[in-house]
Amino acid sequence: MKLWSGRFEKNTDALVDELNASIGFDSRMFREDITGSIAHAGMLGAQGIIEPSEAEKIIEALRGILADMEQGKIAFNIEDEDIHMCVERVLTERIGDAGKRLHTARSRNDQVALDIRLNMKKEIVEIRHMLLDLIAVVLDVAEKNTDAIMPAYTHLQRAQPTNFAHYMMAYANMLRRDCLRLEDCLERMDECPLGSGALTSTTYPIDRERVARELGFARIMQNSLDGVSDRDFALEMMSALSIMMMHLSRFSEEIILWCSWEFKFIELDDSYATGSSIMPQKKNPDIAELVRGKTGRVYGDLFTLFTVMKSLPLAYNKDMQEDKEPMFDAVDTVKKCLPVFAAMLSTMKLNRDNMRRAANGGFINATDCADYLVKKGLPFRTAYTIVGKAVNYCIENGKTLETLSLDEYRRFSEVFDSDVYDFINLDTCVSKRNVPGGPAEKPLRAQLDYIANFLKERE
Repeated sequence: MKLWSGRFEKNTDALVDELNASIGFDSRMFREDITGSIAHAGMLGAQGIIEPSEAEKIIEALRGILADMEQGKIAFNIEDEDIHMCVERVLTERIGDAGKRLHTARSRNDQVALDIRLNMKKEIVEIRHMLLDLIAVVLDVAEKNTDAIMPAYTHLQRAQPTNFAHYMMAYANMLRRDCLRLEDCLERMDECPLGSGALTSTTYPIDRERVARELGFARIMQNSLDGVSDRDFALEMMSALSIMMMHLSRFSEEIILWCSWEFKFIELDDSYATGSSIMPQKKNPDIAELVRGKTGRVYGDLFTLFTVMKSLPLAYNKDMQEDKEPMFDAVDTVKKCLPVFAAMLSTMKLNRDNMRRAANGGFINATDCADYLVKKGLPFRTAYTIVGKAVNYCIENGKTLETLSLDEYRRFSEVFDSDVYDFINLDTCVSKRNVPGGPAEKPLRAQLDYIANFLKERE
């Protein structure tokens, strides 16, 4: 018999039970559910709503149930519907009528809202640590490769020279913002909904602040209707995870390109690559491809919850049972991706010669050549046109800007002199980009220190 069956004269159909039950996925919140119940029982006893002795009996039994669940001694059955009813059933079986008093001044509506927040708070902390570990790996790779010259791209066309460290710091800053988003999300999530009841609180003299403090919340939710019907904290978290996965997906795309024979800028460690069942020469970047693919999965989880919530009136609706599976899936997917991505990065090898060779092609110093003419007094648009014609000449004659003779340069402008060769040298091109955010030694050092300090502040 279901705990809520008093008003009903017939049992629910088996198909209804199957559709209605959530214990198959919400049982993972048994720790949060029991932790919340212990705090609630303690408050009920302290407020004189139930006898203090009964509260102590309930708390002792709940701790025993928690220990048994952690050891897998308690089975989760569909007849219980959800983890809340499962815990209450086992509690009542163990201590009798005292167990039936636990649900005083509480609803499954505020109970599940509490469990989810407790669970997601914990998950955000774990994901944040994983993310900080990844940022540390990116920083380490950058520190070791400040002098590895490579082409930077626009439209996937070689554009201007940079170095590998500068490239890595772009991703380090993206991941830094992802960390900040999670921290912001955690701050807004840090509100306790317990005490909201089913929707309009309760007639009992409960102490919501006591429960919030005991459960580690910064404050209580200010409106009971909002307390049971809000899921924007979950949407915000999943949005932050989706943006993070987008960054990992872009990074993955770079890795996939760079380890192809067309680029061959990097080589992945054998431990983080796979082979082909038919082509013995293959070494596939499957880890990066899977991260790229799983990004769509996290996006789908986010939009699943958006769709569930888009037209629900206040307060709780059964539709909201559909919040947990996409939330759990998004969290689980991210937690699988972050550590393996960090390990893949930390073990990859750079092919510096190939990077430099690629930087030598594609006329990526053309902008610098135009800047040379500007520094000689020509307007930029005039200089741009002159260098464009010189590049076209090089293409037609199989030359590069570095191999043009001074006489050939002067066909396009008499302003050119022998110092042009030093100006368009790739190392010079990088070192002269000495403005904040650029790849030259001083601004690059500032970027590295900025991320290092960011990590140190969070140790």
